[in-house]
Amino acid sequence: MQDSFKISMDEFLPLRDVVFKTLRQAILTGELKPGERLMEIHLANKLGVSRTPIREAIRKLELEGLVTMIPRRGAEVSQITEKSMQDVLEVRRNLDALCAQLACERISKEELDALEEAKNDFEETVKTKDFKLIAQKDVAFHDIIIKATNNMRLITLINNLSEQMYRYRFEYIKDFSQHPTLIKEHQDIFNAIKAGNSEKAGEAAVIHIDNQKKAIIAQIRLDKLNKSGMKQDDQQHE
Repeated sequence: MQDSFKISMDEFLPLRDVVFKTLRQAILTGELKPGERLMEIHLANKLGVSRTPIREAIRKLELEGLVTMIPRRGAEVSQITEKSMQDVLEVRRNLDALCAQLACERISKEELDALEEAKNDFEETVKTKDFKLIAQKDVAFHDIIIKATNNMRLITLINNLSEQMYRYRFEYIKDFSQHPTLIKEHQDIFNAIKAGNSEKAGEAAVIHIDNQKKAIIAQIRLDKLNKSGMKQDDQQHE
């Protein structure tokens, strides 16, 4: 169990919500890794709380699909599988394309300026190699496009997927080799929206998601191969 994440108290939130947010963020950013067991006593001691808010948080995380209950083993962080990733990205791919297309028609001058600033912020942040900060700047860029649609139903649909999407996006962002591609894709999306070309904007948004999908599938398969190799090594040494 990693020891890098800590509880961050919020005077406006009940303790159970603070614990839930802390554990969820640790899962989304990979500080709590796929397959890692979530032991109530260990987490309670680590975060300096009782087991009750830990138990409540684990139950909520299970409902979000971030935690899986395993018989005779207990709670563990859900695996990132090709199927779960494809299910999320399949939906998000179409929603992002729609957002980009609508933004072409509805984005205000102020929002367009904010989008350009967010694009530039992302490019500068990539140089820091700070994964968490890069992910935040990436989300900020896309959030401006989503908000520019001025369609509350669409915004709600995307918000419902955002936490799961963040987990896959973070895996993608951790791959340094993908950063130049990400920068170019943001530039293409911005250029199309600025030009009011809804067809190009939709295409650029789809390419953006498709490239994430390819990279994450490659990473999932590589992780699976590495784990398989480690198991074989263990068996040979027994």
